[in-house]
Amino acid sequence: MMTAPSSTHRSRTIVYFICWLSLIADGYDLYVYGTTLPALIGQEPFNVTAAQAGTVGSLALVGMLAGSLVVGMLTDKLGRRKILIGSVLLFSSFMLVCAFSPTWEIFAAARFVACFGVGGLLPTAVALANEFAVPEKKSLTLGIVLTGPALGTIAASLSSMLLIETYSFRPVYALGSFGFIAAALAWKYLPESPAFLTTVGRAAQAEKIFTAYGLASPDAAVRTSNSSVAASPTRQLFGAAFGARSLRIWLVTLLSMLTMFGVSTWLPQIMRNAGYGLGSSVSFLLAYSVGAMLGTVLASLASQRLGVKPLIVTGFVTAAAALMLMTSNPPTALMMLLVALTGFGGMGTQNQINDYIAQFYPTSMRATGLGWALAIGRLGAIAGPTYGALIIATGTGVAGAAIAFAIPAIFGAIMMLTLPRVSPARGLANDSSSASAPLPASKQS
Repeated sequence: MMTAPSSTHRSRTIVYFICWLSLIADGYDLYVYGTTLPALIGQEPFNVTAAQAGTVGSLALVGMLAGSLVVGMLTDKLGRRKILIGSVLLFSSFMLVCAFSPTWEIFAAARFVACFGVGGLLPTAVALANEFAVPEKKSLTLGIVLTGPALGTIAASLSSMLLIETYSFRPVYALGSFGFIAAALAWKYLPESPAFLTTVGRAAQAEKIFTAYGLASPDAAVRTSNSSVAASPTRQLFGAAFGARSLRIWLVTLLSMLTMFGVSTWLPQIMRNAGYGLGSSVSFLLAYSVGAMLGTVLASLASQRLGVKPLIVTGFVTAAAALMLMTSNPPTALMMLLVALTGFGGMGTQNQINDYIAQFYPTSMRATGLGWALAIGRLGAIAGPTYGALIIATGTGVAGAAIAFAIPAIFGAIMMLTLPRVSPARGLANDSSSASAPLPASKQS
């Protein structure tokens, strides 16, 4: 049965806005560490070394891995709304702990817990936004929602540029608690996922939400299929229909996150070592974030016509090319442009990968699929800061770091070429790489 559109339907914009605002807080809290590294390394009160900072950066991302995996699976069992609110409350609370930490050890532990919450938010927010989006505009909707992390990074960069030289790092972390606003809005206005309600047998409640928001209500056959998949979404993830492709998606995500987190964590410090001042070195991360945000929107518009896969490949190639061009030590203005292109190919490409994954898996296992992909991808994120620290230790400067991070981007493009296309309205497209395994009925819708 299809729910007919009506002017009395509630606007879906509130769902997108809450997911977007939550992801802004997510991006701020995640990337603020990189923006404050120049105020932490060798500075009071902690006086940490680059190696210690790299270790804590990687350990915090272990928390993200655990959050992506654990919370991603819980979302398909407990519901999207509770998990989103809980994740935002968790990382916002521990950002305050970071702000007032008396010792490096407490700061490091707080970063770990905060990143656990950050890791759990993205699969949930993407799954919700995807479910409420108009089928023909899924990529555009997700693209706009996924500008949230990049906007959060811009906010973190601006906060650091304005505050750390005078007030050090503490107020920058305290500002990260603005996620409490998103949690309050979600508590009051965010509906539960009707697809989740359907799979747990609360069909009447799901139907009310389908009707209230003008969503297409699945017929009985689709509901039965979704229920059977949702009974064991993790087992379905490793089944014949998805297993081999899931492994390749994980590898693409891992390579993307290694590049993205390595560059975003160490970019200010690399530029500081290259002779730029504290404020101007952070401005490169601002350029990176602007490139990521604009790139996400433009790529999402293009993917409505071309599909997500070509934009992911283009993003990887753009990042690799921009990084290689940095080795020529160009003027500052051109370096800023190359950093912005790297942002498009780094964070912007990861946003497109999230879109691809959301379209690849059916609704009943979407958060689990996203959670597993992001959890495996976090292995690359964990390696990124340590990888960057090792490159910095070689003393090869901007050129050495650029080459080091261009390599995984190249391999990411190659691996993405082996995956099938997806369509926002139809799931997997009919191409040679999707013909090898049958899809469940829910995947064909």
